[in-house]
Amino acid sequence: MALLEVNGITKRFGGLVAVSDFSVQVNKGEILGLIGPNGAGKTTAFNVISGTYKPDGGKIIFDGKDISGLRPDQICKLGITRTFQIVKPFPQLSVRDNVMVGAFNRTNQRDRAAAKADEVIRFLGMEGVSKATASSLPVAYRKRLELAKALATAPKLILLDEVMAGLRPVETDELISLVRQVREQGISLLLVEHVMRVIMSLADRIVVIHHGEKIAEGTPEEIVQDPAVIDAYLGEVKVNVAG
Repeated sequence: MALLEVNGITKRFGGLVAVSDFSVQVNKGEILGLIGPNGAGKTTAFNVISGTYKPDGGKIIFDGKDISGLRPDQICKLGITRTFQIVKPFPQLSVRDNVMVGAFNRTNQRDRAAAKADEVIRFLGMEGVSKATASSLPVAYRKRLELAKALATAPKLILLDEVMAGLRPVETDELISLVRQVREQGISLLLVEHVMRVIMSLADRIVVIHHGEKIAEGTPEEIVQDPAVIDAYLGEVKVNVAG
């Protein structure tokens, strides 16, 4: 059953069409991968879905409601949250306080926000750094903090924008495991990632975007064999689909 339906969205910046007639569907409980070359329109699509940009055309339906053009805070309250490719914590606040900011999406009571933050911090294995300032964290924990802030909003759908970028293999494996656990909680995910090992091991389906347009959609096994995808993105690189 579809949780998110993106129907023919277009986003222009002056004469540049960054996303053109782009459609995608995320089902409840699904992890959908979105891949494509740099500048293909992936993050722009995220920004339109999450309300940072208003679409110049098309419609976005989330959980049966038309959210096209709503503000980011309105969309977040409905159940869509996102992370950022360049991590954006509140640098001088503690990890716990950063996560509490997300929790205030659902409550205006500090004790409830604190309880939610503590729950998320435990889930992500961040108890040891909960009192540390965000600016003091190494990259791996900054990435987890991005996910923690998103989870604290109590989402139905998380848009993950290159959350694995810059991590070492062991750190990547740990975050892959956590993302799977997030899905087990009934949360759907739309995942942008250039680390193909991550996409191939996590995604139920993959959508490929190039020059702002969808060029392919299918299972991981289908996508890595698609000639258009190989030509536009994968090249001659052999991709392991075993996960």
